[in-house]
Amino acid sequence: MKNALFAAPFLVGTWFGIGQPDDRGSMWLIHMAADGNFQVLFRTCIKGKNLDEVETGRWRLSGDVESLHIQTIDGTPAALDDDYKILFHDGGKQTYQFLRTGFVYSSRRVDDKFEMPSCETIS
Repeated sequence: MKNALFAAPFLVGTWFGIGQPDDRGSMWLIHMAADGNFQVLFRTCIKGKNLDEVETGRWRLSGDVESLHIQTIDGTPAALDDDYKILFHDGGKQTYQFLRTGFVYSSRRVDDKFEMPSCETIS
């Protein structure tokens, strides 16, 4: 994937969101680096316990479509591409639609040191 990031500095930073199509209570925390790399932590809560997954890869923006090229899942090589249409962005919040399924996500900008809540604290 080419480094097509440089037109999208507004996406750089750390973003936190809640909800997935199959689990409205799941969470994610993604760090979008200025060099086009990303790392995302997904957390699902099962009986008060954290079930975490980490994905890494490259990101880019073309028009209003943000593309994630996933290179690893929990350290295992992967080759997945996910595209999201940005529906709203104001620097502190964003709403985007996963083009493959139509599911709409929302996230908010958080400090780079932000830590996701543990499942024990929200169960």
